[in-house]
Amino acid sequence: MAWYPGATRYELQPESDSQPAIRPTQFIVHSVAAPWTARRMYEYWDQSTNLESHFGLGYAGDLGQFIGTETRADANYLANRRADGTGAVSIETASNLQHTDPWTDAQVEGLIRLGVWLHQHHGIPLRICRSADDPGYGYHRLHAAWSTGGTACPGDARVRQFRDVVFPGIVAAATGQPTPAPVPATAPAATSEEDDMPMLLNEANSRDVEIGTTWTGLAFTDAVIHSGPRRHDTLVHLLFEDDVPEGTYIEGRFYLTDTEGNKPSAYLPTRHHGGGGCQFTCAAEVPAGRHLRFQVRAITPDGSPVLLLHRVASGPYWAI
Repeated sequence: MAWYPGATRYELQPESDSQPAIRPTQFIVHSVAAPWTARRMYEYWDQSTNLESHFGLGYAGDLGQFIGTETRADANYLANRRADGTGAVSIETASNLQHTDPWTDAQVEGLIRLGVWLHQHHGIPLRICRSADDPGYGYHRLHAAWSTGGTACPGDARVRQFRDVVFPGIVAAATGQPTPAPVPATAPAATSEEDDMPMLLNEANSRDVEIGTTWTGLAFTDAVIHSGPRRHDTLVHLLFEDDVPEGTYIEGRFYLTDTEGNKPSAYLPTRHHGGGGCQFTCAAEVPAGRHLRFQVRAITPDGSPVLLLHRVASGPYWAI
């Protein structure tokens, strides 16, 4: 396990010794929705829940580490530890009860320093995670596969800070460039097309469904993923039972319809082999008067259906 020298060590037991090892490939930032110190976060993890993060950061910049960064922590759902042994390093940061306030200057500095160390020590690449499994840096609501039921964490103000200050600061410090000046949290939103902040899709549905050889349309919050006109970059993550017949493959496809669900377009399907987690992506425009939907089917050697356990749709989108 690895311990960051810039943090106070508050080691959680038995989690620190009993949870499996990971190879860190991501850094995910959270807000704890409480104005706690790092020590108070440790006490919470120790006494109240086992859904811990690796680190906790107070308003004053006090940083505690609870679990080594090469051991699984449980705050990131499917990113905690994947089948290939990779996983995310996570940090909870003090906030108001609604996680609507910005990070303090001391918190921003602490996040940047830790982000640089994770790049240098673990080789986490200097990019924002492009998908739920993609190595890099992100915040909790960025990908739905990082949350069991959807989340706004760490809040709008902190998402802006992450993109405008924290992540650029990590890149600058790691590459020896000048650190960008902080942007006031109360600054008006950018209005140029280049700087336009996207809205974020984050929808989930955990109802079990048997999927067979017939194309089946899936609902997340509802059957429509996007309504035009908008531009989007969407990830659909499906979790099937692991125990499927050898030779099984899952096919998924995005398609457009009119607003009544008729006149479907044709898209080439994407294929994944076996059960477990399957991901499908689509980056395109949805024209006015059209809806984006998603279908899936499962092909098994004997034609039997497989069980879909959970599904999420996530990603940024822009009005056009």
